[in-house]
Amino acid sequence: MAGSGRCDCGGVRYRTEAELRPVLNCHCQRCRRITGHFMASSGCPMEALVLDAEETLRWYEPAPGVFYGFCGTCGSTLFWKADGVPDWISICAGSLDQPSGLTTVAAWWTAEAADYHRLDSSLTQHPYESGASGSDV
Repeated sequence: MAGSGRCDCGGVRYRTEAELRPVLNCHCQRCRRITGHFMASSGCPMEALVLDAEETLRWYEPAPGVFYGFCGTCGSTLFWKADGVPDWISICAGSLDQPSGLTTVAAWWTAEAADYHRLDSSLTQHPYESGASGSDV
């Protein structure tokens, strides 16, 4: 299922021209700090992402080759991309228009999950990244 979404203020709007992969939750410390909780993301091939509005889109590079896309006006975190998987972009699931039709299938970096958060035991859990590929991140 293709999708569409936006930041809270509408300064960044996007759509995808390819099917979105199921949602994965990342509990790594960086994603928790950047999003304020764990990062639930879907994603698609980079070439399938169409930015209909990007006036306020900004990119933050917390480590070499790792980028988080966010709205410079409202602060919504929208995207994640990495030089190691140049043909893929992860899309924050909370920014997707509803209904998205997606389901959450796995949790990554569960060893770094916040102590207040109860992990969903029905999801496949990976304590660390363990060789994730573009469609897995």
